[in-house]
Amino acid sequence: MGILKFETLPVNTLVGADRKTFDAICKDVTVDKKYMGKFRTTKCIQHILDPFYKINERCWEKLPEVKMEAPVFILGHWRSGTTYVHNVISGDPRYGYCTTYQTVFPHLMLWGEGFFKACTKFFMPARRPTDSMELGPDLPQEEEFALVNMMPYSFYNFWIFPQKTALYREKYLLFNGISDQERKAFMESLDKLIRLSLYRQHKSVFLSKNPPHTGRISTLLEMYPDAKFIYLIRNPYTVFESTRNYFGNIIKSLQLQEISGASLEEDILVTYRELFEKYESEKGLIPEGNLVEVRFEDFEKDPMGTVQEMYRRLSIGGFEEARSSMEKYVKGHKGFKKNKYSYSDRTVRLVEDNWSGALERWGYRL
Repeated sequence: MGILKFETLPVNTLVGADRKTFDAICKDVTVDKKYMGKFRTTKCIQHILDPFYKINERCWEKLPEVKMEAPVFILGHWRSGTTYVHNVISGDPRYGYCTTYQTVFPHLMLWGEGFFKACTKFFMPARRPTDSMELGPDLPQEEEFALVNMMPYSFYNFWIFPQKTALYREKYLLFNGISDQERKAFMESLDKLIRLSLYRQHKSVFLSKNPPHTGRISTLLEMYPDAKFIYLIRNPYTVFESTRNYFGNIIKSLQLQEISGASLEEDILVTYRELFEKYESEKGLIPEGNLVEVRFEDFEKDPMGTVQEMYRRLSIGGFEEARSSMEKYVKGHKGFKKNKYSYSDRTVRLVEDNWSGALERWGYRL
């Protein structure tokens, strides 16, 4: 169990950024006085670690070509069950994935990992603050946390500078108005991260779980034309309540700027709506047979049966061989207690006024 708690982290995840990325993200951005201590501590540790990041970069340049097969991308808005589904399917031993350690320290994967991973395990919180899901340096994690430390063009900059969420959403989540140079940097960083993860785990198929990818289907297909996609949808009323809780807690642990509860709520409402619309507009680009859409409620009722159906529809073989490994995770989390949400009249009104497209598309009604 780590000695730190999310709500009192003395640094944020930018300790794992290279110097160029750190400086670019923080350039011309106001750090509120309240968080100046966290900013300075983060910057100090980043500067101390930066020489080790450069050693790893030299190791990467000498690395032989890492061959990979078509990846599998798990899509869906935050709090739609993507973490649980990712954890279940990652039990298939054929898949590689980005670990929690690798997302914090993507520049410490080829040299010094043993030492720095041990330090990470010692310090990192044992569970997520919002839902008590287990955390550990080797557990699967979404790669966006790594991308924010590899380039300045990640949507997850908003955890740190939440007052700029609208800008980050438009350019780095939806890729509207993103420059060719910025998009190229994204593609190169993501591909590098995937190949590094596969190399470290001795795998050839990458299993991604990254909600921001839901708005980037056309770019992902440009990179990996034969990629498979799993899209998760969950009761939007639950997603709203859960996302408000989740975003609020993560921002509290990483932020360098203040944001009001009203502003955060508005950002959530807009982000969900625009991400849903972007997905709907681009999913037709995915070749037939390479996309499966799943209600998380159905997955919860029958995880293994749903995974088997996913494999069948996506023409992914080897389900029976991987069944026991995946079942081990499912059985180990049978007694897990999820947060229970009640929907106020205000929540119902906000969701129905702002997310009617998803409600109508999937037939969710109270």
